[in-house]
Amino acid sequence: MHHGKFGTAINCMDGRAQLPVTNWMKGKYALDFIDMITEPGPDKMLSQGNPAQVESIKSRVLISVNAHGSETILVAAHHDCAGNPVTKEEHISQVKDCVKILQSWKLPVKNIIGAWINDSWMLEIVA
Repeated sequence: MHHGKFGTAINCMDGRAQLPVTNWMKGKYALDFIDMITEPGPDKMLSQGNPAQVESIKSRVLISVNAHGSETILVAAHHDCAGNPVTKEEHISQVKDCVKILQSWKLPVKNIIGAWINDSWMLEIVA
């Protein structure tokens, strides 16, 4: 039995990206907890990764949704990412692909959001 309202973030392992996502999700959706699924460059891993990498992310999303009742999933990419050193435009394209992949999983959630964390460490919605 879980107490509190959960959300799910698929985010970079980079510590600079954690608080902007957590704070935004908690504020926007009145969430108590954010289940963090972290990878180096998660936008590339989910959109272009091998099947084992994608399945690893999916299995963790399912735990968050099924065990914690998460109804909001956010996938984020960020400025100055060492795990996926591509342009902002490429990150945003990959995030949009990630949102489509998450939607294809037909999860029982209300919100699937794609975000970019800019060079001021502020979150921008891109999908």
